[in-house]
Amino acid sequence: MEEPLCCCEYVDRRGERNHLAACCCDCEDLDEGCERWLTCKSLPPGALERIADTVADRVRIPWFSGAVKVNLSLVPPLVLLPVLLHVAALHFLLGLVVLTSLPVVVLWYYYLTHRRKERTLFFLSLGLFSLGYMYYVFLQEVVPRGRVGYSQVVALTCGLILMLAALSRAKTDPGYLPIPASDKKSSLGQGLPNKSVRGSSNGLHGITTSGAASGRAVNGEAKGYSRMSAEEPEGVKKDWCTKCQLVRPARAGHCRLCGRCVRRLDHHCVWINSCVGEQNHQAFILALSFFMLTSVYGITLTLHTICRDRTPFVALFYCPGAYSDYSSALSFTCVWYCAIVTAGMGYILLIQLLNISYNVTEREARLALRDNTGRRLLALC
Repeated sequence: MEEPLCCCEYVDRRGERNHLAACCCDCEDLDEGCERWLTCKSLPPGALERIADTVADRVRIPWFSGAVKVNLSLVPPLVLLPVLLHVAALHFLLGLVVLTSLPVVVLWYYYLTHRRKERTLFFLSLGLFSLGYMYYVFLQEVVPRGRVGYSQVVALTCGLILMLAALSRAKTDPGYLPIPASDKKSSLGQGLPNKSVRGSSNGLHGITTSGAASGRAVNGEAKGYSRMSAEEPEGVKKDWCTKCQLVRPARAGHCRLCGRCVRRLDHHCVWINSCVGEQNHQAFILALSFFMLTSVYGITLTLHTICRDRTPFVALFYCPGAYSDYSSALSFTCVWYCAIVTAGMGYILLIQLLNISYNVTEREARLALRDNTGRRLLALC
């Protein structure tokens, strides 16, 4: 019987018992990389990925049942966001540079992870920490000026709580289709999601003659979603998922990031790090709506405080006293940051409402645009 792990011990990715005190030891890839860097030699293919995997595996914090791994994508927003906003509050030009570059960096990282088909907690961490930090700045810098009433603070807090409640509901099961019983054993060893689980963006590929799909039994069923052989009609073949090994119902789709089929799949949202499907679509729309209302209300209250006698829209672009003191400058910078984020979330909400009005999902709309069948799809609606 193995001894239980102490608070500083852990089992690494190679299955070996390790200690936090040895986090800088026995890293052959890192040693080789440093040696090649000092001798001006190029790194072998895949060396950087192995070094990154090793570093990510060793970044842990002590815990009761063993050191817990820290997801590195959580860290940058917690460190960079306050630093950048405080730097932007120092001068108008610094604010212009920072607030212009932030969306560019976020979009670049989104397309980078999207191209690699990787799941990341960066966007969820950025969103939640932005909410918390904006609320903190509002309480610390805006409320003490005395122009925001107690009832207004309560209203803003209630909106934030409702938005977080809807977001928590949107993070639940989006409507995953059950994995066939014979596939559960094989999926347990791999874990979902997995980098090796990659499908197409729409999951509408037919069955190939080679691979696991053609070699499996055809009589297994899981809650009404049956298997299929190569002799099935073509209309059924197009709904067969080669990754999940099941026949999808109408409007379901396979998410290549989650590695699962989802009922009425809309899209995979990086801001909640989950799919939006049949069971959480309403909660997703509610979360966006509560966010828009709360954000606009908070922006209005802040602008009325630091830019008196001006309407919020005018104050957003012309507020002469915004940089008269550091507290006002930080509040004004946070207002512009909130405005940029609100504009992005408003665009997402608008697209969602348009899709709902036409009774189509985001996935179906993208497929229609790709296949030039948009007019036919709208005619059916």
